[in-house]
Amino acid sequence: MIRVLAVASEIFPLVKTGGLGDVVGALPPALAATGTQAITMVPGYKAVLGRLEGAEPVHRFPDLFGGSATVIRGTAAGLDLLALDAPHLFGREGNPYLAPDGREWPDNSLRFAGLGAAAAAIGAGIVPGLQFDIVHAHDWQAAMAAVYLHFHQGPRPATIVTIHNLAFQGQYPADVFARLGLPATAFSMHGLEFHGDVNFLKGGLAYADWLTTVSPTYAREITGIENGMGLDGLLRHRADRLTGILNGIDDRIWNPATDPLIAAPFNTQRLARRAANKAALQDRMGLDPEGDRLLIGVVSRLTSQKGLDMLLDRISAVLSHDGQLALLGAGEPALERAFTTAAERHKGRIGCILGYDEALAHLMQAGSDALLVPSRFEPCGLTQLYALRYGAVPVVSRVGGLADSVIDANQAALNAGVATGVQFWPATPDALEDALQRVISLWHDRRTWQRIQRNGMAADVSWTGSAARYLALYRQLLAERS
Repeated sequence: MIRVLAVASEIFPLVKTGGLGDVVGALPPALAATGTQAITMVPGYKAVLGRLEGAEPVHRFPDLFGGSATVIRGTAAGLDLLALDAPHLFGREGNPYLAPDGREWPDNSLRFAGLGAAAAAIGAGIVPGLQFDIVHAHDWQAAMAAVYLHFHQGPRPATIVTIHNLAFQGQYPADVFARLGLPATAFSMHGLEFHGDVNFLKGGLAYADWLTTVSPTYAREITGIENGMGLDGLLRHRADRLTGILNGIDDRIWNPATDPLIAAPFNTQRLARRAANKAALQDRMGLDPEGDRLLIGVVSRLTSQKGLDMLLDRISAVLSHDGQLALLGAGEPALERAFTTAAERHKGRIGCILGYDEALAHLMQAGSDALLVPSRFEPCGLTQLYALRYGAVPVVSRVGGLADSVIDANQAALNAGVATGVQFWPATPDALEDALQRVISLWHDRRTWQRIQRNGMAADVSWTGSAARYLALYRQLLAERS
């Protein structure tokens, strides 16, 4: 049995700010189903410690970057966890990364270096009876685990760093390095140094035994200048140790046949029941329920990366042919104001709720006819996977995981009966408008539309296949070391 220690800064349903939490919460149970032992180490936020059952201290660090810390083993929401209880680092209310004023916590470098250092010690076997073959770190907040293990004296587990979004790297001033407890050689162009700063993700990518990211297309994209975020040279250098594995979704939670958060459960045989969810969504969003209108949903962070400025630029294309728009999201203040203004100007046609609501997110998938994801870049994306599962035809830009998970309804795919959505490229307002016109045409051919819906709902977007690919990678890594 392969023993894996996953390391991450968030995990659903305990702590979640985005797709990272969903992935970290779903992958370990999927790995467990393959016979892999998967334990996840997370910061001891109050939201984690408060739900930990069967809590047992397994190790104490007398001084972890300014205070004592205790690693506590327990379970929560069916997950096998190690929580790093370090009140001086993680005993804070609210967002895991941001202070109440919306700025990054000033000691985030030490907080997540602490997580990495503690995970490295646990991974290296500091706790008797708790041994690991692989330490699998997720994103920059956990990447330092691979750095500390690289410099560990003695036997150590294999290390993997998974990039969920290369745009977030954990970059800090050079004077941080002196506090990390690493040899001077680690602060070099071949390690943590990045334009004179310390870069946690770069260190992990330089020193980990293997790198993965969350879709095959994104793995190719990030080796180029346009999407490499300054790390493309390193990623090209390590391209032979870089694998893209598409994320899955937790179909125990995202299943339209059993979902308690939607108005009417349905499946491919009872597709007509989606209408009750559409009516419930229209009511919740203040949309006019009269007539047979195409309802396009958006569940997204409101940022330029997500392409929502393009949607504003072509809002008339959504409203043409009597269409409607339902939007759930939060982000850049200018975009929030613009969508709020659009909803006020087009009452009954555009509904906008700022923020995030898990129950409403489920209803958005179950009630929208189409789900728009016009990202300029997208490592994987989960929204379009939920849309496929729930019969909301995804309309996506042809980037990253969107390209890998949605089969465009071009004539060849329609003739072959395999189309699952609509893709467009480039990520420009004009291309988006053309895609929306294609969606409207498909919508009016209801037999074709329902075939596309059923194809998407039948696609395997669960973690089963993805977990098998991770397991194969684990076995390959261990075979190399034997």
